Amino acid sequence: MTQDAGGTIGFSPAAAEALAGWLAHLRGLDGAADHTLTAYRADVAGFLGFLHQYHGESLGLARLAQITQADMRAWMAHERGRGLSARSLARALSSVKNFIGWLAEREGFDPTHVFSARAPRFQRRLPRPLSEEAARAVIDQVDLQASEPWVAARDQAVVTLLYGCGLRISEALTLRGADHPLPEVLRIRGKGDKERIVPVLPAARAAVAEYVRLCPLALTAEGPLFRGVRGGALNPGMVERAMQRARSALGLPATATPHALRHSFATHLLAAGGDLRAIQELLGHASLATTQIYTAVDSARLMQVYRAAHPRA
Repeated sequence: MTQDAGGTIGFSPAAAEALAGWLAHLRGLDGAADHTLTAYRADVAGFLGFLHQYHGESLGLARLAQITQADMRAWMAHERGRGLSARSLARALSSVKNFIGWLAEREGFDPTHVFSARAPRFQRRLPRPLSEEAARAVIDQVDLQASEPWVAARDQAVVTLLYGCGLRISEALTLRGADHPLPEVLRIRGKGDKERIVPVLPAARAAVAEYVRLCPLALTAEGPLFRGVRGGALNPGMVERAMQRARSALGLPATATPHALRHSFATHLLAAGGDLRAIQELLGHASLATTQIYTAVDSARLMQVYRAAHPRA
């Protein structure tokens, strides 16, 4: 029997080996990020640990091939009983289905009972984009905050890429010195190691060029394009703090984060008549369903305008 860092989860060495093999598969073939793998491991280890305690025995691979609907219902009831939200349980169930599906393919058993478990319903939170005016104000404000001109130019260049190109903060910070000067289109490698082509606005190219012009550090082709004041790669936390100062100065809500600029990019494109499929490609979403959430955002904004403006609303 194995034990996790908390000392509470026990399951057989064979199950532990299978879990490690699945995580290695996700890392090697799907390019899953470290924090994603950590979440997956916690989800599946918790599931295996529950089955061990529920049945009072160490579960080998043969026993995992015989998971029943009753097992799944008992686990989900246990998770809700200890206070897990519907959203978190849905994520954990997705992890378990992924793991059992991988194991079933390797071991040759039928995972139907696991796959038939239905995720709890939950209200999906809508993204909180900034208005076009607020997005422009944030970019301008970030340029005014740092005491050193090159740091101000750096922060402005990063947030301009987030809003102007719809990049995730991790994607912007993985740009290398060789990427400067920025071309008219960037080849971005995002989540799951998926590659996409992103057009670069002239304003974004100009902002990065100004940062490079002012930067006192030697930028090498293979080194990070965006640097911290000590010369290392820029930490995402510094961009988040710059956004925090900007939203405080502008009186914007706490939802005005770096990632909100990516949401704003998508929402403003859609509002201007952008094609949903094209926006999906620009954002690097694997599923159109993920992108479709922005149609709900646009509809919600439309209803707000209606209720505020219509005399009979």
